[in-house]
Amino acid sequence: MVKINEVAEAAGVSISTVSYALSGKRPVSRSTRERIERAVDELGYSPNAGARMLAGSRTQIFALTEPLRTDTHAPTHMSFVLATAIAARRNDYDILLLTDEQARDGMSRVAASGLVDAILVLDVAPDDDRVPLARAIETPTIFIGVPDDSEGLVCVDLDFEAAARLAVDTLADVGHTRVGLIGQTDIAYVKSNFPPRVRAAAEKRAAERGVHCDFRSSGAVMPDLVAVVRTALQMLDDGATALLLHTTAEAHAAVLEALAERGLSVPGDVSVIAVGASFDTAALPTPVDTIPLIPQDSCDLAVALAVRSLEDERPAPDLYLVAPTYVSHGTVTSPV
Repeated sequence: MVKINEVAEAAGVSISTVSYALSGKRPVSRSTRERIERAVDELGYSPNAGARMLAGSRTQIFALTEPLRTDTHAPTHMSFVLATAIAARRNDYDILLLTDEQARDGMSRVAASGLVDAILVLDVAPDDDRVPLARAIETPTIFIGVPDDSEGLVCVDLDFEAAARLAVDTLADVGHTRVGLIGQTDIAYVKSNFPPRVRAAAEKRAAERGVHCDFRSSGAVMPDLVAVVRTALQMLDDGATALLLHTTAEAHAAVLEALAERGLSVPGDVSVIAVGASFDTAALPTPVDTIPLIPQDSCDLAVALAVRSLEDERPAPDLYLVAPTYVSHGTVTSPV
């Protein structure tokens, strides 16, 4: 196998100069670059990412920027990482996972190096600082999530607003006039893009349908299962006849177990819908109707758009939203 020192010797330059030419980290004169190109071609230097960049072809690597923070709900986030990796591999791409908490730094680093063909952005914040960088770099960038300022970006996501409206309509159509919405943690409404969208759309649709919607979060930084149960029972005591749950699998299970302990049946006494659940609600103590967030759907679409961005016709900047679907397990009926 040809090594980088052999390329350097053939081109009459130092190893560091070859490295700079391959990585683009420092400028190299045109004549020197041409000598290195000839040496790479003649020797058949290993087609690593740098050599492919030099030859003007693809690296077959996508970067996936997914900042891991102390408040990260690992099961949900890892389901998206896995779905993205599977979709990429199906298209003959590998994934370079960037987990810097300061997500912009890692994204900037790979964009400057030319190591990847495209960048996929997860855990999108409303005011995400990766947005201006995505507009500034040449590397195609696909957001899996929708920041507040999405102008000029390619964004993929479940249509959370439509999902929230569908949930409210389903309850209103069978006669519910008072529902409780238990959402994500407080910090999620600051750092994540979709929880505020679900809450705002649900409350707006409820007002349009003449339904009282009582919202409570599921904790401050992490879900507080004791508080979630207390909140759910209080909502029912205050007259709610249905619950919309937009929280973790553990919180769903805790609520369902508490209802059973109180002797309340689902849906006989309480109708329940899970909104945007990325887990299998059929595996809960009581299988629950759901409007699911399916990581594979969003990630397949994001990878497809990333691949398209490398072809002659790049996808236009826009919101590419996945239409919600309703999966029934029989947990909605008319109020008593």
